[in-house]
Amino acid sequence: MEKNNQKSNKSTTSPGASGGFGRKRGHGGMGGLKGPVEKPKNFKATMAALIKYLKPFRISIIIVLVFAVISTGFTIIGPKILGNVTNNIVAGYLNHMIDYGAILKLIELLIGLYLLSALFSYIQGWIMSGVSQKVTFNLRRDISLKINRLPLSYFDNRTHGEVLSRVTNDVDTVSQTLNQSLIQIVTAITSIIGILIMMLTISWQMTLVAIIILPISLGLINLVVGKSQKYFSKQQVSLGKINGHIEEMFSGHTIMKAFNGEKKSIATFHAINNELYDGAWKSHFFSGLLMPIMTFIGNLGYVAVAVLGGWLAINGKIKIGDIQAFIQYMNQFTQPITQTANIANVLQSTAAAAERVFEFLAEKNEITETAFPVLLPNIKGAVEFDNVVFGYSPDKTIIHGFTTSVKPGQRVAIVGPTGAGKTTIVNLLMRFYDVNSGAIKIDGIDIRDMKRADLRALFSMVLQDTWLFTGTIEDNIAYGKSKASHEEVVAASKAAHSDHFIRALPGSYNMKLNEETDNISQGEKQLLTIARAMLANAPMLILDEATSSVDTRTELLIQKAMEKLMKGRTSFVIAHRLSTIKNSDLILVMRDGNIVEQGNHKQLLSQNGFYTSLYNSQFAKI
Repeated sequence: MEKNNQKSNKSTTSPGASGGFGRKRGHGGMGGLKGPVEKPKNFKATMAALIKYLKPFRISIIIVLVFAVISTGFTIIGPKILGNVTNNIVAGYLNHMIDYGAILKLIELLIGLYLLSALFSYIQGWIMSGVSQKVTFNLRRDISLKINRLPLSYFDNRTHGEVLSRVTNDVDTVSQTLNQSLIQIVTAITSIIGILIMMLTISWQMTLVAIIILPISLGLINLVVGKSQKYFSKQQVSLGKINGHIEEMFSGHTIMKAFNGEKKSIATFHAINNELYDGAWKSHFFSGLLMPIMTFIGNLGYVAVAVLGGWLAINGKIKIGDIQAFIQYMNQFTQPITQTANIANVLQSTAAAAERVFEFLAEKNEITETAFPVLLPNIKGAVEFDNVVFGYSPDKTIIHGFTTSVKPGQRVAIVGPTGAGKTTIVNLLMRFYDVNSGAIKIDGIDIRDMKRADLRALFSMVLQDTWLFTGTIEDNIAYGKSKASHEEVVAASKAAHSDHFIRALPGSYNMKLNEETDNISQGEKQLLTIARAMLANAPMLILDEATSSVDTRTELLIQKAMEKLMKGRTSFVIAHRLSTIKNSDLILVMRDGNIVEQGNHKQLLSQNGFYTSLYNSQFAKI
């Protein structure tokens, strides 16, 4: 299920960044000229990894390659047969006796070859589509499995868009190349060799003229590409900048208006737009020269071949139909060469995309779970932090020797300034991260001796970010207990004080939540997540700033719901509003990764220490 839009996750990628979501591609100019090509770091290794995915389908691929050669071969023979038809007509005209039967047979043969060529092309396309989709399926399957094995630290260091692009953009790029370019490579190579042979069988002199024209064409192509390439790069960078600026301005439109930033925003837009204009028109101007130049050179080639062919025909060395066939071959000769050059670029881009996919699949997995996990059948809820040391990076420790004991059923509040390590404690408790040293124990059992799934099943969580998913309200409430009955869902909603507003919604419990949902307030969304936690009915509870963004009336409802939720459960409450944790059995006061004070509300106030200063900073003026 997709996450609903309760939280804005804006992920952007820099222009030209590899694998960015919505990754930009070069714009093609006339004549097949492409923009800057993204290249892989290790082409051979990436292709070797991709071949492993193709190996199970090698028989199908061999069949496709054979059919591609046969299909192309039939097409190549066509102009020669058509030339023979012309020769028969000319010979019959000169002899005053045209053999229509022979001409009809040649035409029938030509039509048959073209039909067979089309049939083989269809079969190879059908087979290759199946292969490419199966490979794509396998890649996405492996990526999906990999995502569930990656540590949380991987996602903390990357944007959502960067991860999503592995599953969407990069895999789609590989799929399209397998579906099209593999066949095109074989077809192009077969066409070049076959056409060259057929041209030589007609006249080696005219073939020599055609080949001399070729390097001139390629030289001019390289000249144009060299000029336009830098402008295509400039265009792509500017396009990325202007997209980022527009997205930023629309996302923060209210703030921009409130601080009178319109002029600055428009000035920035005009500056980037001018850069884009400069790069775009120059790149398209140079790429637009390619077609007229190629046409001019091609026409010169036709003139040379026509003059030479006419001279050879007058001298009886070739026939008129051969000249016709040769001109057709000459017209076809440059197409597979240009196609091969474009395919080479596509393969580079595909290898770069595949490389990112394989880099993702090669990322280090979570620490392997113990081979003999401990299962707690009768959980009491005693939690012990034994000299816990932890840092998100090896060179920066943020939890220093954290030690405390929590009795079963106690309500524990964790307070402290931003960056003190409050949420980190929860991350360690849920084994989103593992401690560097020390241990966290539940009922005397080190949580590293338990399966992560079994450990996390011991906790219900209500977070500051109201994570709702695409689906009905009932689906969202039952997310942690998929087999719950409708009656159980309703009972949990009533306990969370959410049943009354759910029934007032169109569709009630069957109302669909999605990105367009705007008739549910933030507080109501929070009540739904509390109902979800109540239905899960786990023996322990984590509340992370669950009332930080709601109004006073809704906060009272949420607090009532949470009181019911915490009753009889070991609960960990992270709160900035100290008024919400006065009744806690134990308050852990954190500062710079250490517990500097602990006790209940009255005890901590009597110490006149750090907790007192925090409390007074919120209530001294009240």
